[in-house]
Amino acid sequence: MATTAPPPSALHDLSGVTKTLDLLAPRWSVWVLMTLSSQTLRYAEIKPRLPWLADGQLHPRLRHLTSAGAVERTEYAPRHVTYGLTSRGAALMPVLATIASWGDTYLEKDLVANKTTGEMESERIPPAQNIDDALALIAPRHATPILWSLQARGSATAKALAAEAMPGYGLTAVYKPLERLAADGLITASGSGDYQLSASGRALSPVFQAISAWAAAPSAETDTRRSRGQGPAPSQNRSGPWATTPSRRPTPAAPAVRSAGPALTTTAPNGPTWKAGDLFSHQIPARPVSPTGGPRR
Repeated sequence: MATTAPPPSALHDLSGVTKTLDLLAPRWSVWVLMTLSSQTLRYAEIKPRLPWLADGQLHPRLRHLTSAGAVERTEYAPRHVTYGLTSRGAALMPVLATIASWGDTYLEKDLVANKTTGEMESERIPPAQNIDDALALIAPRHATPILWSLQARGSATAKALAAEAMPGYGLTAVYKPLERLAADGLITASGSGDYQLSASGRALSPVFQAISAWAAAPSAETDTRRSRGQGPAPSQNRSGPWATTPSRRPTPAAPAVRSAGPALTTTAPNGPTWKAGDLFSHQIPARPVSPTGGPRR
């Protein structure tokens, strides 16, 4: 099969997506963003909302998100410092809602007994955990470039994927990420040796569209902390091949993409906010949630 290099526009889109994943993927980044989604908070007000994070974990996350332009730190006095989302940070909220919706639909869930009826039902996973678990599948190095190539090609050999998604690497280097993506249920291999996206892999299209649109949106030169409930919606421009993790893995028989809205209730696109109950399920867990990265890897 001849290898066709992707156009520069597709490479630009892919670069923006991978940089955005680098912003979101570090542990607890999503939880911090969602905690700040409805209002500006002082550090002492953030701590009780994320009680399992030590100062050595929360401070680095805030610095990381501030340096990336998603969070603004305002110092009124040495002991009066607030943190709030910038307009770029606010525009990430619809993106997170899209990722949460995919995770809620396609990631595996344990069956638990209903406390009222005793009947077995799928456990309720906090949206932030759904996002973290979804990111654990697509954020590892080379994962998104391979998925991107398969979306554009439909199917491809390992040799073609190595040349297109991992230029500069030898053919053998592509097999490990391919094995991981297959184990995570995002791709499948045919008897002829070609790879293609699974149903859950194809359903990532809205996720990559949302991330690509956010990454392509221009950043304001001067950004002030947004007022509650305000913030621009991400760009609706569509480009790249997506245009037309336990961590938990996608369930073996993936359901069809739901036509309903995102997994949590938000306001209009001009500034979605997360309800506290939706953010952390019914209550904040008493212990840290298990690390992402495989079926409870």
